[in-house]
Amino acid sequence: MCGISGFVDFKKCIDKNTLIKMTDILHHRGPDCGGYSFLKLQNANIGLGHRRLSVLDLSDHGRQPMKFDDIEIVYNGEVYNFEEIKSELQNNGYDFNSHTDTEVILKAYHKWGVECVHKFNGMFALAIFDKKKQKLYLLRDRSGIKPLFWYQKESTILFASELKSFHQYEHFNKDIDTQALGLFLRYQYIPQPYCIFKYCKKLKAGCYLEIDLLNKKVSEHKYWDVIDFYNKPKLKISEKEAIYECEKLLIDAFEYRMISDVPVGIFLSGGYDSSLVCALLQTNRTKKLKTFTIGFYEKGYDESAYASKVAQYLGCDHTDYYCTQKDALKIIPDLPFIYDEPFADASAIPTTLVSSLARKSVTVSLSADGGDEIFAGYDKYARALGYRNLFAKFPNLLKTPAIAFLNSINPEHIPLLNKTYNFKTRYEKTKLMLKSKSGAEILNHTSSYFTISQIDRLLKKDFLDPKTDFDQTPLLNDNNDEIDKMMAIDYKTYLSDDILTKIDRATMSVSLEGREPFLDYRIVEFAARLPSEYKYKNAVKKHILKEITHKYLPKEIMDRPKMGFGVPIYEWLKDELKEYFLTYLDEKRLEEEGIFNVKEIIFLRDRYLNGQKADVDRLWSILMFEMWYEKWGK
Repeated sequence: MCGISGFVDFKKCIDKNTLIKMTDILHHRGPDCGGYSFLKLQNANIGLGHRRLSVLDLSDHGRQPMKFDDIEIVYNGEVYNFEEIKSELQNNGYDFNSHTDTEVILKAYHKWGVECVHKFNGMFALAIFDKKKQKLYLLRDRSGIKPLFWYQKESTILFASELKSFHQYEHFNKDIDTQALGLFLRYQYIPQPYCIFKYCKKLKAGCYLEIDLLNKKVSEHKYWDVIDFYNKPKLKISEKEAIYECEKLLIDAFEYRMISDVPVGIFLSGGYDSSLVCALLQTNRTKKLKTFTIGFYEKGYDESAYASKVAQYLGCDHTDYYCTQKDALKIIPDLPFIYDEPFADASAIPTTLVSSLARKSVTVSLSADGGDEIFAGYDKYARALGYRNLFAKFPNLLKTPAIAFLNSINPEHIPLLNKTYNFKTRYEKTKLMLKSKSGAEILNHTSSYFTISQIDRLLKKDFLDPKTDFDQTPLLNDNNDEIDKMMAIDYKTYLSDDILTKIDRATMSVSLEGREPFLDYRIVEFAARLPSEYKYKNAVKKHILKEITHKYLPKEIMDRPKMGFGVPIYEWLKDELKEYFLTYLDEKRLEEEGIFNVKEIIFLRDRYLNGQKADVDRLWSILMFEMWYEKWGK
């Protein structure tokens, strides 16, 4: 795993020293070595920077930037099927000097151009400069496993694996994008392509950017979209056939992710997804797989006992560590550096801890992210579907007079109810859900931490609720039922911009390569075309995965309520959070920033300080923004 950075400078003002600084601040992503290419061309100066974490071919043959003919590349990720592509290229007369996938990508582009991306099975964010065409291409993998930011202002274009690189450019504009901030408050992360800074964007998953040096034109192109596969006719196969084909795909995809010249481990929670990864990989292996788990002393959050049972049954070499309040307090001050764009998923804390734990023994670790979004594993799908079905029984509630009546009521004036937990927010969400046309729209509202009207009141500038991939439900055709639609939208939003962001930054913060075996595009495409009842059957979530898992692990070990990777923030930090809130949510401090309507925040803060738990998640989001703003925004 690595970090990349670079620029296209049409004014020819950026020097190599800036490139070196942009690259070396990503040292944590690639501590083994760095490389820099600075090209002075007729129309622009080009910079390509790379930090390397050696995983394949540990020799100097794997150094980047790597060049072939008039093509140069910097690359972050892994293309697992590189040996097959390499054989195809050798049959076409290409020779190879290394055993790296980087050289394969470079020569695949030489042979097939940018269309070579369709051959790659893996995770990647890369930049290819083609001197003959005078074009720079930025490419990102189908699921968005690897990050790639880009910045354009006037005659300068920057790109990097992380935003911290851009701060090394002395003229980097740090104006806050109010719309992106509003999205962060809504979801605790910023959905692609938006970015917290005005002139920055995330390159969308499954897309590539083409920068033409001759005409200074920048264009984005989509080469893959999960919606295209959901919209195909569902496969007409029996459940038995689906289980057989799915298991075969899983085994092949998981084995691909074991390819490495350095030690590999697995994050094991004891849930179905990570247990299945361990089971399929440990079976027929004599060498014990290294597995890692983070536990909690608080019973409502702890899954470590389940993980230990799975590891013991499979015969894995298991390590667990119990995360404490003290551990969390050590990590919180580092979160703004690790997540250099506002990010408020509190499970970043144990994810960083388990990454640090694994890094003591391995350089690569497999996660099991994506199983819930691909195979219908979340309770939230059933809840949203339940709301949808409930509202369908009372169609008159959707008529204008009913909505108008609800809108006319101030929930704070409703006796008794307004004293129940988080009632005002739930009341506003209910009104929004009544207007929703699909389960996916309901899911969007139930997943929001602040409603749109609350965000508008919170921010000094108007929040316009910009379009995101949450709004793509109408693109899903009638081949899809409500469960399909929720999974497709969740895949494009929550998975890509929350889960994968969390795991990438946490693992890379300790120079650990994180791999995602469930996100092999063949699995995603296959599952998208399965009838939803094979995934969500008789209210049983992840039905097909559970049927496969039970072949390898006893049902009595696996059957238990789903917990998720939660963090007892309120229980741990009741006193410490008060100090954080008093420091970062200080009235004078907030007034000087001029971003928020301060009275709204002080109201939430003081209600929490007076003992109400309801606002803790929303206050955590504001705290994470304020800590980030102190580090990067000024």
